[in-house]
Amino acid sequence: MIVGVAGSGLMGSGIAQATAVAGHRTLLRDTAPAQLDKAHAAIRKSLAKLVEKGKLIGEAAEAAQGRIELTTELGALFDADLVIEAIPEDLALKNTFWGELDRGARSEVIFASNTSSLSIIDMASATSRPDRFLGLHFFNPVPLMPLVEVVRSVATSDASFEFGMRFVRGIGKEPVASRDTSGFIVNLLLVPYILDGIRALENGVASIPDLDLAMRLGAGHPMGPLTLADFVGLDTLARSGEIMFQEYRESRYAAPPLLKRMVAAGYLGRKSGRGFYDYRHDPPVPSTLGL
Repeated sequence: MIVGVAGSGLMGSGIAQATAVAGHRTLLRDTAPAQLDKAHAAIRKSLAKLVEKGKLIGEAAEAAQGRIELTTELGALFDADLVIEAIPEDLALKNTFWGELDRGARSEVIFASNTSSLSIIDMASATSRPDRFLGLHFFNPVPLMPLVEVVRSVATSDASFEFGMRFVRGIGKEPVASRDTSGFIVNLLLVPYILDGIRALENGVASIPDLDLAMRLGAGHPMGPLTLADFVGLDTLARSGEIMFQEYRESRYAAPPLLKRMVAAGYLGRKSGRGFYDYRHDPPVPSTLGL
């Protein structure tokens, strides 16, 4: 099978790695050559770590690397059997991509979005193949996280949905079926939890480290809500919450004022070097946020 992956950021490069390791020829496309170079280096580094930890043999890592083809050309995706989109979480941007791809791709090609919160049918409707359109929502870091949400819209055919389930199992992941509701399963439950953690901090319930420690030791979570927010990315969290708030009109999905101010200040979490924790220190220390 030929798998096309559109977008070579953190998620797109991870998806490309996972499909290549599973034996699929993988076309990784991005409009920015520099981003493709960055993704290529990240994949090589990730595969090397898997070899170092004994989770992958060297020959398999080299073979996977060889199955990934980098391209800036949209036309390179036309002959794929499956195209997975992992571009920024913006419906207009995604639908521009889907419309352009739909006009050139073979009619039998299946389209899938890695969106975490946008409506699948809102994207499928921008194409001529809503019956062959579904969601495949991977989790970060893709090479290590076993879960994929397989999302069917009101128009997704049984055959396309079953294809998605088989594909996910075939690359060594565990699929769960979800309806096309904003946030699907995981983010529907997870985003309000993280936002409640931020509200607790705003309201002076406890300090950053104590809030995180309480949820780790008291609830058995691998990381607390504020550490998790930094890992997800505060801009991504705010954007996902806003999308779900627009869908459900429930205040628990709305971004707290503190989150909005941190995003405005460029405090986006790990990826920017500062969020609820300051990652310029080793180990990271809680940020001073004027509370």
